[in-house]
Amino acid sequence: MWDSSVFLSTLTPKFYVALTGTSSLISGLILIFEWWYFRKYGTSFIEQVSINHISPWISGSDNGSDSPATTTASTGGGGGGSGGSSGTTQSMPECKVWRNPLNLFRGAEYQRFYWATQKDPLTFYDMNLSAQDHQTFFTCEGDAGKAEYEIMQTAWRERNTVVRIKAAKSALELNPDCAPAYILLAEEEATTIVEAEKILRTALKVAEGNYKRSQTFQHQGAVAEGIHRRDTNVLIYIKRRLAMCARKLGKLKEAVKMFRDLTKEIPPIMNVLNIHENLLEALLEMQAYADCQAVLAKYDDISLPKSATICYTAALLKARVVAEKFSPDVASKRGLTPAEMSAVEAIHRAVEFNPHVPKYLLEMKQLILPPEHILKRGDSEALAYAFFHLSHWKNVEGALNLLHCTWEGTFRMLPYPLERGHLFYPYPTCTECADRELLPAFHEVSVYPKKELPFFILFTAGLCSITALLALLTHQYPESMGIFASTTLSWFSLPFHFVKERIEAIWPCNLLQQLSRI
Repeated sequence: MWDSSVFLSTLTPKFYVALTGTSSLISGLILIFEWWYFRKYGTSFIEQVSINHISPWISGSDNGSDSPATTTASTGGGGGGSGGSSGTTQSMPECKVWRNPLNLFRGAEYQRFYWATQKDPLTFYDMNLSAQDHQTFFTCEGDAGKAEYEIMQTAWRERNTVVRIKAAKSALELNPDCAPAYILLAEEEATTIVEAEKILRTALKVAEGNYKRSQTFQHQGAVAEGIHRRDTNVLIYIKRRLAMCARKLGKLKEAVKMFRDLTKEIPPIMNVLNIHENLLEALLEMQAYADCQAVLAKYDDISLPKSATICYTAALLKARVVAEKFSPDVASKRGLTPAEMSAVEAIHRAVEFNPHVPKYLLEMKQLILPPEHILKRGDSEALAYAFFHLSHWKNVEGALNLLHCTWEGTFRMLPYPLERGHLFYPYPTCTECADRELLPAFHEVSVYPKKELPFFILFTAGLCSITALLALLTHQYPESMGIFASTTLSWFSLPFHFVKERIEAIWPCNLLQQLSRI
């Protein structure tokens, strides 16, 4: 029989140095790859291969678990009932990206940020979604053969700002009544809100004339209906942006009136703009809390799509009643009053819908300019909400303190109001990937629930560190480490020697020899 001690005695210290160095290099490369994969997809590559491929092969089943990077959940609706707490399987739509109701002006706001910081506040993915929106709502089949509208069809898709502006100006040279061209200039060429408002007022006159003309012929075929629908979308969009200009310039009453008038419209574009959120924000700026409550009564319905604006505004209005005189110490001793319980429940409800918002409202995480599109219940929505509503929470004395106490779990000794059932679907797992596409690279995307490092990354890091240390020690003390390695291997070989001796004691030697020959 082969003796392992003979083999170990022939190994030189150089062998141990090469062995540990190679092991350290391989484990280090695995660690780097695992870390890169985890940062990009939020999961371990080895773990996913084990779950999706090895486990089904061993168990004989082809139904592996879906990767977290591709799992989808209901974010478009935001939660339409308490069915999320039930144990039955529900069919939930994909993560849906929505137009940000409070999106900024590219030239007057986003571009000025770029000039100041040399950082792009918008990602190409976000801008591409906006280009698709503009093509959908500002173009139609009836534009075929019209040079100015064909120019605008390509202008929305241009990646370069200067090229887009130049295309809009050339479209206006061909037709001064091309309203979409004015929209592009107001959005991207104007460097101040005053300039944007001036261009939009010109666009409004043009859009109203186009709307009246197309309204006369809207029933003369599908093409005429498409043109009228396009002109309606353009008119509503211009009015909304004018109202947003008025809000930014401090003309709050004018902005509120315009937003109220727009909420009465019913064209399909209204489902995308969510103008009621603009109205809520303007009313909060006016501190017209009763009017805010009236708007919420209309839109804060369990059957309607939710948003952070609706949930957190409802929580703010309830917190306003008790926040000024609220004391955590007193409340923990005597218990919560009905009004305080209602406020705490509203905050828990809001946090359950979007758990990313409190860190921004409490200024534990830095705000950046919000994107043009948001993912409901995601970090992008939290940014868009907190960017405009942080000042409203500060205007209510004690509201942020109540949010901090409730969010941090000060009431651990008190009953959690939502233990009787969740109001929304379980928090989706697809928000992180979509938010990374929507938010710029310099922003650290908020992840919920916070993902811990997978076991395989920790294991590989430990293996890499140990082997690197062994390689260093072997290089510095080759003889001592050689003796240590030989002793360690001898210890590990003892059980095998013991088993071998036992087998030889039970079975005759000639039988073992016969088996070895076979």
